[in-house]
Amino acid sequence: MIALAQGLLILLGIVGFIVLVILIFISRFFLLWLQAYAARAGVTMLSLIGMSLRKVNLRVIVLSKIRGVQAGLDIATNDMESHYLSGGRVPNVITALIASNRAKIPLTWSTACAIDLAGRDILDAVQTSVNPKVIDCPNPATGRVTIDAVAKDGIQVKAKARVTVRANIDRLVGGATEETIIARVGEGIVTTIGSAETYKQVLENPDNISKKVLEKGLDAGTAFEILSIDIADVDVGENIGAKLQADQAEADKRRFQAEAEKRRAMAMAREQEMQAQVRENRAKVVLAEAEIPLAIAESFRSGNLGIMDYYRLKNIQADTQMRDSIGGGDKPNRPEGQK
Repeated sequence: MIALAQGLLILLGIVGFIVLVILIFISRFFLLWLQAYAARAGVTMLSLIGMSLRKVNLRVIVLSKIRGVQAGLDIATNDMESHYLSGGRVPNVITALIASNRAKIPLTWSTACAIDLAGRDILDAVQTSVNPKVIDCPNPATGRVTIDAVAKDGIQVKAKARVTVRANIDRLVGGATEETIIARVGEGIVTTIGSAETYKQVLENPDNISKKVLEKGLDAGTAFEILSIDIADVDVGENIGAKLQADQAEADKRRFQAEAEKRRAMAMAREQEMQAQVRENRAKVVLAEAEIPLAIAESFRSGNLGIMDYYRLKNIQADTQMRDSIGGGDKPNRPEGQK
């Protein structure tokens, strides 16, 4: 009997331990199950146990399910669990769906999950769709505060714009971001100012810039819808046309100076060549005159020239020099060293 009693106590102890473990295990899910049951969220105990085994955050799913049911959304628990396991932000998506439902914005669970998994903030997109945001153009974070353009008269105009946009849910996946909007608006402002005849036209009617830019449909292919483009500030900059003309004149001046210097160098080189040629010709004359006495001597030796012929030649030369001196003519060029 004693052995039987001891065995019964051991058995009761084992059963009690098992029951205690089960109660502790169940108590872990009891409060969440009770919250879901009270809110009629339709989350069963077996679902909670399955999510726990799949390493899903029970509190996130249950509270998100309760919020969705209370807001009138019919979203299955399995869909929330799948989105959580895919790396999505379930509370963020539920909040965005609730906001879009209240604002009468068509947004489905699958679309919201796709936007969330794409890395976009679906809640911010819905809030921007309900409450449009204003974008500064250009973005001050880039270090530029104005968009600079030049009118046809050469005067620079500096403009600053503010673009009011609203998120386009349908184009949020794959649509261009705010940077594209800023770039397109800046391009439109530059084009509009550049087509103006004078800077005065831009200053008199800055709203023409907004109208022409809006007509271009700059929000095509982006995740936003442009509601308005307002020119916040317009100012006159430098006289770019005059500056360019001055730069061109300075460039022409340097070019003409270079050409003149080239011609001067060529002239100097030509002058040196002519001087060298003159010296060469003078040397030839000296050489030719030096051969004259040799020719006379050779004529004496060969008998072709007599003494009387030589004296007559000298008399003719003397008469010629006398006439030149009387007539005031230049002295004949003589070789160096000859008197």
